[in-house]
Amino acid sequence: MDGFLDLYLQFNIPSPIEEATWRHWFEIWLKELGVQEPCELSLCLTSDEHIRQLNREFRHLDEPTDVLAFAAQEMLAPFGIQDITGVRLLGDIVISVPTARAQAKAQGHRLSQELAWLASHGLLHLLGWDHPDELSLQRMLQQQRQLLAAIQLDGEVAHGQQP
Repeated sequence: MDGFLDLYLQFNIPSPIEEATWRHWFEIWLKELGVQEPCELSLCLTSDEHIRQLNREFRHLDEPTDVLAFAAQEMLAPFGIQDITGVRLLGDIVISVPTARAQAKAQGHRLSQELAWLASHGLLHLLGWDHPDELSLQRMLQQQRQLLAAIQLDGEVAHGQQP
């Protein structure tokens, strides 16, 4: 899928996952989700302090969270947006590594597995998924489990509730 995905990575905190692995995962996930056009997204791994600031600014919640997704289609156009080259701009995913680390410990799995879970959750939001009620949450969590299975992490992250 060379040229299919422009992935911009910003690691404010070191990533236990190599850049090539992140790229591979996102390419697999996009294919699994039926995305066929070239697309662009960014992933930022950051601190609780930084994600708290973003959460306060954009969601009016003065607390850290595990993952935030800023979908380009919500912010820029209701029907999605493409740049002049035809690349679909998906948006930005921001993950708090300290929160992910705590959740991984509580769930009994590795940090890399929790980061994959959170990244898949963020990606679904960028593609328009949401979970305003229990049924839609369960559908989204099931889709996340399928995405993790596609990268062979299905048996290792056993989330049944929203992380």
